[in-house]
Amino acid sequence: MQTHPIKLLSFVFLCFPLFFNVSLAGGRRLLAGESPLTPKAYLIRYWNKEIHNNLPQSSFILAKASPLNAVDAVTFSKLAEKNALSSKLPDFCSSAHLFCFPDLSPSLEKHTDDSDFTRYSNQNFTNYGTSRAGGLDSFKNYSDGENIPVDSFRRYGRNAAGHNETFANYAHDGNVVDQSFNTYGHGATGGTGEFKKYNEQVNVPNLRFTSYSDDANAKGQKFTSYTENTNSGSEAFKSYGKNGNAIADEFSRYGENSNVIGSDFDSYGAKGNAANDTFKSYGFNGNVPENNFKNYGEGGTFSEASFTSYRQESNVGDDSFASYAKDSTGAKANFVNYGKSFNEGTDRFKEYGKGSDGSQKIGFKIYGVNNSFTDYANKKGTSFAQYTSKSSASSAEMKVSGSLVNKWVEPGKFFRESELKKGNVMPMPDIRDKMPKRSFLPRSIISKLPFSTSKISQLKETFHAIDNSTMESIILDALSECERAPSPGETKRCVGSAEDMIDFATSVLGRNVAARTTENVNGSKQKIMIGSIKGINGGKVTKSVSCHQSLYPYLLYYCHSVPKVRVYEADLLDPNSKAKINHGVAICHLDTSSWSPTHGAFLALGSGPGRIEVCHWIFENDLTWSIAD
Repeated sequence: MQTHPIKLLSFVFLCFPLFFNVSLAGGRRLLAGESPLTPKAYLIRYWNKEIHNNLPQSSFILAKASPLNAVDAVTFSKLAEKNALSSKLPDFCSSAHLFCFPDLSPSLEKHTDDSDFTRYSNQNFTNYGTSRAGGLDSFKNYSDGENIPVDSFRRYGRNAAGHNETFANYAHDGNVVDQSFNTYGHGATGGTGEFKKYNEQVNVPNLRFTSYSDDANAKGQKFTSYTENTNSGSEAFKSYGKNGNAIADEFSRYGENSNVIGSDFDSYGAKGNAANDTFKSYGFNGNVPENNFKNYGEGGTFSEASFTSYRQESNVGDDSFASYAKDSTGAKANFVNYGKSFNEGTDRFKEYGKGSDGSQKIGFKIYGVNNSFTDYANKKGTSFAQYTSKSSASSAEMKVSGSLVNKWVEPGKFFRESELKKGNVMPMPDIRDKMPKRSFLPRSIISKLPFSTSKISQLKETFHAIDNSTMESIILDALSECERAPSPGETKRCVGSAEDMIDFATSVLGRNVAARTTENVNGSKQKIMIGSIKGINGGKVTKSVSCHQSLYPYLLYYCHSVPKVRVYEADLLDPNSKAKINHGVAICHLDTSSWSPTHGAFLALGSGPGRIEVCHWIFENDLTWSIAD
């Protein structure tokens, strides 16, 4: 019997570690059972070849190496080369330890009886409650506390009559949330829908309401505590209540205390009759909220919208009203306490009320600063009371606003260099990593995957990212950040393999480098005492390469080097017992001249760009490279 030489060679390589302990330079040895052909073994050899010092390999980086075995690494590399990873995506994501959304199967159950959903998650409701007459469906603790919850409602309650829905504690405390409501309540008559505590305290939500209550009659919707205390995401309402009759919608505490949340209202209530929309405490106390109203109420008849405490006491913010109430009849809009931000935001009104019959009434009372009205129609029906201009902002107002300066920046997130001294007690921010756990991809695979906005179609196909989904948004956001031009003096690169990170760090710093990170998360959100402290490079101004995680299917780092920094290592102590609880790494930026005046560091510390240095800790799963001491 003749043995095929390639099969024999594969057998020898796979069995090789069963018989030998393989020595690797730098003191690390492969243990019995470990293959020298895995991506992790290759990374160890690459580290020893590229980094020239006697320090051991970074356990922090090795822990993030691809967990693929030798066979899977070759298999997936071949699929990537053929642009065929999409066909094996679940296996690829599981084996390579990636972040992927589940592919939901459609649920065609009609659910003709009342339902009470408790502790439910990752469901695709299709054709749910169609033509129901009366009854109540309730969702309580739906996707509560889930990591990567994905929920879809399609053709929910279509043509129903007098049917009520209640969503309580929906996706509370979730992480990277993807939820869509498509043709929800289309053609329904009567009944109510209530969203209470919807996506409260979630991280990176992407919420989409499309064709919600379109062609409905007297269907009421109420949003209470919608995305409150939420971080960095988006909400879209498209064609909401279009062609509806006597639709009443109420948004209360919408986006309150949120951070960097974007909302898009497109064709909301278009061609509706006698609609009544109330926005109360919308975006209150938020940080950099962005709201876009496009063709809101277009062609509507006798519709009324009320904005009360809209974006009040928020930081900056950006609102755009384009063609709001265009071609409408008898529309009313009242803006009370609108845009009274701590730092000036920007509001743009373009073609507001254009083409209307002149019967609409718009009232602005206690309206903020820095607003642009372009081609604003029906000026005779518009009243401005207590409208604040840039020149009329009172010193008393600024004083009150100044007392709110630390509201949006966690204590201890930024600090001055003088605070890094032994015995000083200071707050530690929450340095815990809240992103989904992922691993690097081996260079053999990542080199075959596109990484460009010009290849977005291929990337969406590979990672099963449908249009307007959370995954599409995640991919586009990461690509945009990686493709943007560097800041003055900055050198940057995004890396998805450990080998690429090593290459970038050594290209900037040379081959005698060390990777440093804060040891653990102890002390987060507490007071800490600074113990023994050491300045890297003798405490002198030095070069460093800091790498920060970006949200992406595989582990992706945004690595950059900026001029004029000092790097410190410090023991962190419990202020009461004086026991060591952590070993922290901090970086101080001495040149802040290119930073934005609204940067959180200046909100927290005062001053402005180029006037002070700013320091921060290296958070969990981030790191900084510097010259090895």
